[in-house]
Amino acid sequence: MSTAARDDLWIDFLEDGLVGLRGRDPDPADTGAPVKTWTTPGELARDLDPTTRQTPALDAIDSALVDVDAGRCDRLIITMPPQEGKTTRVKAGVLWMMTRNKRRRVVAVSYGKDLAIEFGRDVRSWITTSTGVDGAANLGIRIARDNGSVSNWTLEGHRGGLRSVGIGGGITGRPADVMVIDDPIKNREEADSEVYRAKVQRYWTSTLSTRLAPGAPVIVILTRWHEEDLAGWLLKRPDGHRWRVVNIPAQADHDPNAGETDILGREPGEYMVSARIDERTGQPRTAKDWEQIKVQAGSADWESLYQGNPSPPSGNIVHRDWWKYYASPLWIVRDDGAHIVTEYDVMLMSWDMAFKDTDASDYVVGQVWMRRGARAYLLDQVRGRMSFVETRRRFKSFAAKWPQAIAKLVEDKANGTAVINSLEMTVGGIIPEDPGNKGKSARLQAVSPFIEAGNVWLPDPALLNPSTGEPWAPWVDGFVEEHAAFPSGSNDDQVDADSQALNRLLLQPLLTGETYDEDDLDDELADYAISHW
Repeated sequence: MSTAARDDLWIDFLEDGLVGLRGRDPDPADTGAPVKTWTTPGELARDLDPTTRQTPALDAIDSALVDVDAGRCDRLIITMPPQEGKTTRVKAGVLWMMTRNKRRRVVAVSYGKDLAIEFGRDVRSWITTSTGVDGAANLGIRIARDNGSVSNWTLEGHRGGLRSVGIGGGITGRPADVMVIDDPIKNREEADSEVYRAKVQRYWTSTLSTRLAPGAPVIVILTRWHEEDLAGWLLKRPDGHRWRVVNIPAQADHDPNAGETDILGREPGEYMVSARIDERTGQPRTAKDWEQIKVQAGSADWESLYQGNPSPPSGNIVHRDWWKYYASPLWIVRDDGAHIVTEYDVMLMSWDMAFKDTDASDYVVGQVWMRRGARAYLLDQVRGRMSFVETRRRFKSFAAKWPQAIAKLVEDKANGTAVINSLEMTVGGIIPEDPGNKGKSARLQAVSPFIEAGNVWLPDPALLNPSTGEPWAPWVDGFVEEHAAFPSGSNDDQVDADSQALNRLLLQPLLTGETYDEDDLDDELADYAISHW
């Protein structure tokens, strides 16, 4: 038996002996109120604070905490957008567990001791005010009169209690029957610091994990900052399979076509029901509020903090710094609004269609690309959630805007097939694209060497539209971030559209040893027309 284990047994013996001398049970006749029980942390939370707003996200957390209490889960990671009630709910969950087993010794850890103390203080405050007086619920537990500091307290008549500590703090001599690690990272600076991340990791291996009693569950609550934050690091360890992850993205990002489901049962693109109430209106966050937050956060922080999908600083398959940018328009605008490129080898459109004809469906993306020599240039993009009718309208207007993009690649799936069938008699150059057995990652991997080599150029975010003075491509930053996050990000529609275009513009000519010019395009269109006659 290790020294730490012997110490724990000795502490248990002493604590149990002292408890026996003091008396094991608190006197329920203190107030005369009956002791109440609750089946979930959420039920207790609403008794503690009647203004608590129960949401589907909190239901999911409740379910996980019930499994922790029952011994069905001993390693739990909860990730959710900031300020949506995850920490408050876990505090109520810890208190709920203590009412069910008064011998549980809880250790609460946070990035700083003050935040950890706040965790313990809140739980302690609930206990001291929930005695059945003035209509309050009676928890049936009390804080020990001789051990009631906000950072380290025990229950009267029992060995259970709670100790608060900041990252790096000592917890020697206090075994944990339940350990809660809440927000181990304070901000972006700490998240991006390899030194600080290593400090947190060492603290887990050298201190926290050694203080766990046999069978003790660990609950990690955090907003994702970095792929190597504590949650990401724990999941990559050899025992990472032990961890159950409850990740609740602000916006549903699953792919039903791949058999994926949303933890809250939402449709793709649907925002979560918020626990936050706008003090001005008395209403929770709306979809419009979420859209504003999405813009304010920026693509990278939205993916990590709000979606739980942090990408590496450089990017996954495609690195952020691989892209090249052009700062001047490569086209002129005619009086009729048509955009004309005077020097190019091949120009085409590439479209990725949505799976469903609903407002909450995937994005529809249309892009215009050209090849000049060994370089491919993204000239323009349209992106949005569109109905089928709106998709047809935008398709035709985009074709009119870029009349030289004769070839119009449309992936032959989802609404793409319907668009092809409805427009092929009125819009020329529509070419169905069959991805075959290649998955999304394989298709991007195939063209990523061109991006790495500097052959793929995007409009500079500072490039202005000469006609309006507004940014020409305000979507560029989001485009780059979607590629950096892929395949872990919440969206891949821009990735699908450009990998389809780059495959045709750069990869196919390289593999066949042929150049791809307008004569080839005319032949392909003729073959397609004959086959569909």
